[in-house]
Amino acid sequence: MTKAAALAFLLAGLCYTAWAPLQFLNPRVDPSLSYLSELAAVDQPWSWLVRCADVLAGAACLAGVALAPDGRPGGAGAAGWLGLALFGVMTVLDAGVFPLDCAVLSDPSCAAAEAAGRLSASHTVHAAVSSLALAGAGLSLVALPVSALRRRRLLPLGYGGAVLAVLMAAATAWTLTLVADVAEGVPGVPVGLAQRLQVGVVALWLLLAGAALWRDRTRVVPQRSHVLLQGTGTPPVVICAGMAGAWFHWDRVAEDLGADHLVIRFDRPGLGFSSGHPGPPSLAEEAGRIAALARRPIVVGHSVAAFHAEAFARLNPGRVAGLVLVDPSCERPAGRGGGTRAGRGTPRDAVRGAVQRALPALGATFGATVLARLVLPPAHRLLMGRHEEAGLVYGRGRVLAAALAEWLAYPEMAAELEELRRARPLPPVPVVVLSAGSGDACHRDLARLLGARLVPLADSGHEVQLDRPEAVAEAVRTLDVPRDTPPVAGH
Repeated sequence: MTKAAALAFLLAGLCYTAWAPLQFLNPRVDPSLSYLSELAAVDQPWSWLVRCADVLAGAACLAGVALAPDGRPGGAGAAGWLGLALFGVMTVLDAGVFPLDCAVLSDPSCAAAEAAGRLSASHTVHAAVSSLALAGAGLSLVALPVSALRRRRLLPLGYGGAVLAVLMAAATAWTLTLVADVAEGVPGVPVGLAQRLQVGVVALWLLLAGAALWRDRTRVVPQRSHVLLQGTGTPPVVICAGMAGAWFHWDRVAEDLGADHLVIRFDRPGLGFSSGHPGPPSLAEEAGRIAALARRPIVVGHSVAAFHAEAFARLNPGRVAGLVLVDPSCERPAGRGGGTRAGRGTPRDAVRGAVQRALPALGATFGATVLARLVLPPAHRLLMGRHEEAGLVYGRGRVLAAALAEWLAYPEMAAELEELRRARPLPPVPVVVLSAGSGDACHRDLARLLGARLVPLADSGHEVQLDRPEAVAEAVRTLDVPRDTPPVAGH
């Protein structure tokens, strides 16, 4: 997404300089004595073209901010990108929603109408919106160079931005001084030159942002997995959280089982404290992840992770001690529409695949981080309750991207499991299915298919590990499995 962000900023900078050639199409607006926004006044020739260029500049700037590869920007970085976002929004509003009615300094009748209060609300609001746009640009000119120099990343933004910040301050001071002179009726004030210098600095800043991102060579961070070991004893217990779940949702279960088992919790790629996911998840990949953690473990799989647990057992029949499936997903692939293997090649599958391939890069963008911070922590409080780690974990763009990737991969993984059930028998190991709520016919069918013991939990919601953690621990302890297995893979 770095190149896309760069192109967006370059486009924004070019469009924001469109006034330079377009001003020659309207000789009635004096470049030195009139406000630049008078070129976009509704009653001026070619004003529609000037407004279109500004709207495109604002929209492209917003796209560049959203796609900027800065998932952990820090305070100064966040302020800088948000300043550019403010500039983009206000520029779109300035040109597209609140243009001037007429050219105030170029047309005496317009100035008289403004003094008499006969102009529209759009004309009146324009000055405030335009000022906010330039304030946002000014904020970014201060904050992003500070962030770049502190982090030693995107250094052209740091050094070049510092120079442009000084020019912006000088141009702004000059403009404000001349605007005050205009308000006092001083004739021949070159406010147009000062304002055009100010806008030109902003355009250069946008172009510099695009060039810096285009040349960015930031090293890709190696993949890192977050794994927690707790307790001692055999057989080991590997806990696989449900869709978008994190290790801390299982604290109470791990504390209980840790008294007599080695409990292994982990975050799948992109979730929790693990680094971003490299691509669409698959059952074979998740089964391999479990196999790398322990030898002959009891695998606890919640929700969609029950797919992972069952796939691990079928693909590694000699390396599993037992399964505890906690309110497992057991939906047939056809139930989600278009997710079967036979449905491959459809337009829906093509779109799903394209989105899945883009999600890893999208998860590292500033836009994804902002969206995650706005959506995921409140959603977590609503669905899972409060936890001290939730804001830190779920305020990250890569977590949002990984959660979407898992949701999009659900139909394919369901179809993959159906094929695996036909091709690989389940080994003769004990299996328990914990079914939350008043009873689920799908869970009864699944228990029958797996030869499992079905344990209904009428007083629990889907998050059994939070509502009834002792039931999960009891299910593990009631499995009839040997206790002399080396706990960790490779030992």
